[in-house]
Amino acid sequence: MEDVIVRYISRMLLPFVQLYGLYVILNGHLSPGGGFSGGAIIGASMILYALSFNLEEGTKKLSHKTSTILESSGVLLYAGMGLLSILLGTNFLGNKVAGIPIGTPGNLFSSGAIMIITFGVGIKVASTMITLFYSLIEGEEGHEDVHH
Repeated sequence: MEDVIVRYISRMLLPFVQLYGLYVILNGHLSPGGGFSGGAIIGASMILYALSFNLEEGTKKLSHKTSTILESSGVLLYAGMGLLSILLGTNFLGNKVAGIPIGTPGNLFSSGAIMIITFGVGIKVASTMITLFYSLIEGEEGHEDVHH
């Protein structure tokens, strides 16, 4: 049975939830939050979409292949920033010591590489949540077929 109210409310809230998740990721160096919590919010919003509509509609928005690519790109972004600081002659994920401009404290762009690193973590967490959700649902559906 289709629940029109759930679909309508989900469709209305989804952009705001995702925008808030992006805000939490990008402002993690200024306030509570960061890549993990913002990524969890974005991942949960995509799960909400899939539950409100259906799994096929959810995979049209973000396929398993795209989720895997995003997962890998989040790891590469994180590791790439670490390797960049090593190439600049400092510690892994070195920031100010690597010569990355820090900016004015309290401003959005005041963390050097930290914002880029947390963005990579956010991408990784969101795509991992989505991948796990689809894997669990597909496994559950296959498990039900065996018993019925």
